[in-house]
Amino acid sequence: EVGDIVGKDIVHLQCHIGLDTISLKNLGAGSVTGLDFSPTAIAAARDFAAKAGTDVRFVEAPLFEAVEALGRTFDIAYVTWGSVNWLDDVFRWARVVADLLRPGGRLYLAEGHPLMFQCDRKAAALEFKHDWRTPIARPLAWNEELTYTGDDRILKHPRYYEWIHPVSDVVNALISAGLTLDFLNEHDTVSWQHFSFAVRAGKDMYGLPENSPKIPMAYSIGATKRSVGKIPYLVSPRAIEGH
Repeated sequence: EVGDIVGKDIVHLQCHIGLDTISLKNLGAGSVTGLDFSPTAIAAARDFAAKAGTDVRFVEAPLFEAVEALGRTFDIAYVTWGSVNWLDDVFRWARVVADLLRPGGRLYLAEGHPLMFQCDRKAAALEFKHDWRTPIARPLAWNEELTYTGDDRILKHPRYYEWIHPVSDVVNALISAGLTLDFLNEHDTVSWQHFSFAVRAGKDMYGLPENSPKIPMAYSIGATKRSVGKIPYLVSPRAIEGH
């Protein structure tokens, strides 16, 4: 789905510890830049790149400051797995993506499906718990003492926040930012074990067991930046009081 990356300049937004960033370079990308707001993650990413002998640039900056922090444009913006759920406004995110792309540049997004995020992740079976859209001012709040990585050390800052973004919001955000949708696909697997009852489904992916109803677990989007200017900006539904 990502398409041809050979010789392309790629920005990997919210790159975390940079493993995919390094892989993109090793697969033939011309240049790869990873951006993340966490100094700990960026330090780990740089260490991994040094050990792998891979020439990748890592920049520490908040996502919404990426345009200023990076100071250049790219052929491809790469965003995957656990990215937009940490952001309160996908319309603002889409404008950042568009500003980082050259005319004709493209976005690849792979993300957990909002329908999956609506379900209670701690239940023993599929059970709806959350609304389909999370208001900007009322994020889902969690307290988790342990990280998802399996590290048994207690987290210093256990509280964190997430937002559920309908697929329609993501699509409309990209269109309003000046991108043309190339494809939208839904998938019945995701790259992490979101539910305790999820089962392995191929290499490094998880799906629902045979005795469970099936729902989309992930979706992916390909979009291309138009060569002409943006269409008039659409107001995010999240900015409207009561949504």
